[in-house]
Amino acid sequence: MSTPYKILILGASYGSLLATKLLFAGHSLKLVCLPAEAELINKEGARVRLPVKGREGLVEIDTRKLPGKLSADGPGAVNPAEYDLVALAMMEPQYHSAGVRELMDAVARSKVPCMSIMNMPPLTYLKRIPGLNADACRGAYTDPTVWDAFDPRLMTLCSPDPQAFRPPDEKVNVLQVRLATNFKAARFESDAHTAILRRLEADIEAIRFDTGSGKIELPVKLKVHDSIFVPLAKWPMLIAGNYRCVQKDGMRSIKDAVHGDIEASRAVYNWVAKLCVSLGAAEKDLVPFEKYANAALSLGSPSSAARALFGGAPNIERVDRLVQAIAAQKGMRSDVVNETVALVGARLEANRKKAA
Repeated sequence: MSTPYKILILGASYGSLLATKLLFAGHSLKLVCLPAEAELINKEGARVRLPVKGREGLVEIDTRKLPGKLSADGPGAVNPAEYDLVALAMMEPQYHSAGVRELMDAVARSKVPCMSIMNMPPLTYLKRIPGLNADACRGAYTDPTVWDAFDPRLMTLCSPDPQAFRPPDEKVNVLQVRLATNFKAARFESDAHTAILRRLEADIEAIRFDTGSGKIELPVKLKVHDSIFVPLAKWPMLIAGNYRCVQKDGMRSIKDAVHGDIEASRAVYNWVAKLCVSLGAAEKDLVPFEKYANAALSLGSPSSAARALFGGAPNIERVDRLVQAIAAQKGMRSDVVNETVALVGARLEANRKKAA
């Protein structure tokens, strides 16, 4: 058997989902998270609950029963240079926080390849897109200087398409998957670094989980693509659904955002898709609107961005602003996107004033 990888994952929510899949293959995973999360994960492991097609209820995976090793720590207790791969699975504003900011500097200096699992692509990744002025997008980031020391050749992007949440009445080491779609990663510039992703892809594909009454295949795979544009397929979804959950006086579910006015949703979705194509994406890199709209029928809660906004967050991931800024470089304009950016910005400003 090949030597297991040592993988460092910043973030214990989506991070625990990816980690759990890799533990099946015997890899060693370290999660960077808050002290209470780290203590609980080290004591009791993590629990991931997945819907499996054709089965009633959810399948629960207990990481303590898997071949690999899972541990957790705070940002000051890890040395990135000891790892084969770093996965960035926090929300973009969190990389600016005390302790994490310093760890990010250490990750950049380590020259270890990084795979981002964020809706908001690292500013570094934008530099891999030919003809795009990444510096003109700095205003969309909470702290763009976080990314300045990273080498674009060592950064790739993985679209966090699976929808997952932490059940509010459960411990923080429990993650429940609502929409069991796949992680879609772009290759690294280097063949050697891409080979790491290819092996992880194969390891996850080979998983068969013993339910006690037989072995089953589990959803949520890692799919590695040669196109650097495949992870951008999430952008039309975020703009048509997630950010349009934000209303002037409250929030609505992703389902209602998409299906409340299906033609308006289709129009803005296709507009963002057209922007992605103008950057170099192929039609096959993207997801047809009908497929997304069908998936949105199962998303009966507001997006995490909307919940954070109306929970008083002073910063959230601003993919809406990023798309607006990139579109401006291409001479493209959307009233719906502009209105969304204004609504989100106004709510953030109100949150910041309230917190001051």
